[in-house]
Amino acid sequence: MTGTQPTSDQVNRLDRLDPGDIAELVALAAAAGDTDGADPLDEQVLLRLRDERAPAIHLIARSADGTLTGYAHLDTSDAGSGVGVGLVVHPAYRRRGTGRALARQVLATADRPLRAWAHGDHPSAAALGVDLGFRRARVLWQLRRPLTAPLTEPRLPDGVVLRAFRPGADDDAWLALNARAFAEHPEQGRWGAEELRVRLAEPWFDPAGFLLAVESATDRLLGFHWTKVHERPGSARIGEVYVLGVDPSAHGSGLGKALTAAGLAYLREQRGLDRVMLYVDESNTSAVALYERLGFARWSAHVNYQLD
Repeated sequence: MTGTQPTSDQVNRLDRLDPGDIAELVALAAAAGDTDGADPLDEQVLLRLRDERAPAIHLIARSADGTLTGYAHLDTSDAGSGVGVGLVVHPAYRRRGTGRALARQVLATADRPLRAWAHGDHPSAAALGVDLGFRRARVLWQLRRPLTAPLTEPRLPDGVVLRAFRPGADDDAWLALNARAFAEHPEQGRWGAEELRVRLAEPWFDPAGFLLAVESATDRLLGFHWTKVHERPGSARIGEVYVLGVDPSAHGSGLGKALTAAGLAYLREQRGLDRVMLYVDESNTSAVALYERLGFARWSAHVNYQLD
């Protein structure tokens, strides 16, 4: 979010995007991410761009010659938690008021409380948020570590084995486990069948990298480590601890540490990667401590701003 002068860009509202719009927006987000070192739109927004059934409002900013200069995404799917906002301005068109124009149009359009992510905690986003009355509500850290450094050996509890996720067979059991593991999480614990379906259909999905910890005698799911590999032309490949969860009944058994180590080994040995990242809430001190013990260090911060 940025902009200090009045802009001549035209901001238009769309309730549905065509393939050309989507391609332009993905390219815009990639250009901003390459410049800033942090992708400006999170995965949920990018998935919704391609899903015609996802309720959303799209605010498109264009210059007088029709060039796409900025975009704001309003996620209106959850009336109870307000409107989620993602906003990005093309690096070549910053400091000319485009971000501020989009933000003001967001305020004029939304009829519920707003939740906006500033990926990378950019100072311009913080300044604009303060100017418009937003409060800093939540911080998500991105941690990274090299995979070339020694890895901890996975040590599973007695009676627990690892196997790969089976699409179609494990869906319901995994969703139930995910809900238990993230009962207090504002987003992850609310995933349903649709959220899982769209991710299983993504080109990056690999069931071999979706590790399940199960009781060997009953095949009951106790935990999981879902890995992801980010691949973008012109950028180095990097692995991700995409989602890692443990059933509350298995807390304290060392399963979380073992699952983390197993996923890191998979990314290095099976996918040939030399670095990995993950996201964790600043307030989740136990998880932060676990990851730091496993060699992760802070890389960047993502801040959620709210306007009630």
